[in-house]
Amino acid sequence: QVQLVESGGGSVQAGGSLRLSCVPSGNADNGYSMAWFRQAPGKEREEVARIPVKMNTRYADSVKGRFTISKDNAKNTLYLQMNSLKPEDTAMYYCAATSFWCPTYFSSCTWTTWGQGTQVTVLS
Repeated sequence: QVQLVESGGGSVQAGGSLRLSCVPSGNADNGYSMAWFRQAPGKEREEVARIPVKMNTRYADSVKGRFTISKDNAKNTLYLQMNSLKPEDTAMYYCAATSFWCPTYFSSCTWTTWGQGTQVTVLS
């Protein structure tokens, strides 16, 4: 059973940066596709960035050019580098993983494992 633990959230002024981390535990290996999601109060959860097994990436239009998803296989850690943050980026951010095939050209995937989330607040 894979478990995911996020960290790195916090409060930052608009224009600032944060880096989120997600560490899988249990039976996690590099065969998992992984992604970052976020959910703001009163809004639906949205996929922010995805990194399938083959390490290409996919981003939501709202974060392209500002956010970077990456994975350090040696450390078995997923990252989300967030730059030029905006107040509308304020949300709970979640790490997700799946052993199902999940290429970047799929509009959505079946994510089987979720972390508890880390709060990101961007102050105007």
